[in-house]
Amino acid sequence: MRFQKLLRSFRRPSAARLRRQMRLSDDVRIYAIGDIHGRDDLLRILHGRIQQDLEDRPVSECIVVYVGDYVDRGAGSMQVIETLIKGPQLAAETHYLKGNHEDALLTFLDDPGFLRMWRDYGGMETLVSYGVKVPGDRVGDEWIREVHQQFTANLPSTHLAFLRGLELSYSKDDFCFAHAGVRPGTPLDQQQAADLLWIREPFLASKKNHGKIIVHGHTPQEQPVIKKNRLGIDTGAYITGVLTAVVIEGTTFRFLQARKPKLQVLPSADVPEKLQA
Repeated sequence: MRFQKLLRSFRRPSAARLRRQMRLSDDVRIYAIGDIHGRDDLLRILHGRIQQDLEDRPVSECIVVYVGDYVDRGAGSMQVIETLIKGPQLAAETHYLKGNHEDALLTFLDDPGFLRMWRDYGGMETLVSYGVKVPGDRVGDEWIREVHQQFTANLPSTHLAFLRGLELSYSKDDFCFAHAGVRPGTPLDQQQAADLLWIREPFLASKKNHGKIIVHGHTPQEQPVIKKNRLGIDTGAYITGVLTAVVIEGTTFRFLQARKPKLQVLPSADVPEKLQA
């Protein structure tokens, strides 16, 4: 009830204070999609909901932004990347942001030894989705070399080009989109990649005006997070079965969601306790 009340207050277009705080150009709509984490099933459902929304509410200019974390944790990382590359084409303008999990995947490609860390937060699921045989719990140098060779051989060149071409952030009018958030007090055009990809605190607790409303993922919660200076849209798809998109128009926003049953997964260090299975 409290969440719904707060949501209604943010959607009230007649509020002068809100108009000053956040606005998108007339006749423009942005769909920003939260962390997917290998849930290709939810991605397909959400794509269908966005397509239906566009049919029901046509708009002159549509922009789609994916805030990153396409891979790891869920079982369909390869399928998610393939879907993002091949469509459907939802809008004339689409921005694919890099998440910390894509950063980890690319780090593993350049430094095989990084697998010792990547495996602890979902990398093994990504490897399996690309057909890599991952025997047992061995982490010796020979095993790492074998896994690295398999992955580099199995990773399509189109997928590698997609991953290496991901953007760190995107801005439109009064909104800035970044995977994890921003460093409070640092101008948006001077943000460091490490913060855009990995930051939690002091960003999450900050009440500062960042110059734009920050739309981000990275920190999963059971509901979208609505603050005066940010919108968090990571609803933990891989564990909650809920993938969220925020739809931004003018001074209003609303949410579209895809829902399926929860998955049984092991707890992870960067998932809040209340979302751990």
